[in-house]
Amino acid sequence: MEKSQTKKIIISCIAIVFVAVLGSIFVFLGQDWFNSLQKPTQWIPNIVIPIVWTIVYLAFAVINFIWLKKEDIPTYTIVLMIINGILNILWCLVFFTLKQLLIGNVVILLNLIAGFVLIVNIYKYKRLFGYILCIYPLWLCVAASLNLTLWVLN
Repeated sequence: MEKSQTKKIIISCIAIVFVAVLGSIFVFLGQDWFNSLQKPTQWIPNIVIPIVWTIVYLAFAVINFIWLKKEDIPTYTIVLMIINGILNILWCLVFFTLKQLLIGNVVILLNLIAGFVLIVNIYKYKRLFGYILCIYPLWLCVAASLNLTLWVLN
């Protein structure tokens, strides 16, 4: 593997860890508030949420590693990944730290749209990667529905 490939893989992994850690910090800061919200009787157990996000982030890291090991990821795809990372962080900040349910719903819907655009783009280049990463927009659908429910109930 060339030095430039190794550098790109390291940067990619650092970026994914950065998004996950910064998002987690914002979630942690608003956890007490979140726990105080009225939730529907049919709610996902709290432990499931970080597990699924960990799987999503690991899937992106592994796929980026495999992809970058063989060839460069197209620039547009990288831009879409960055946009999704920023929207993930922004949602955690707005929803959990700033406690803005309505704006949080707007951000997660934008994230959902961006997530679908990203997966369709990845699918264009690497079908298998697109199929594997479908977990991301599917999970964003679940998260968006949970957000909407929280907004309605609170």
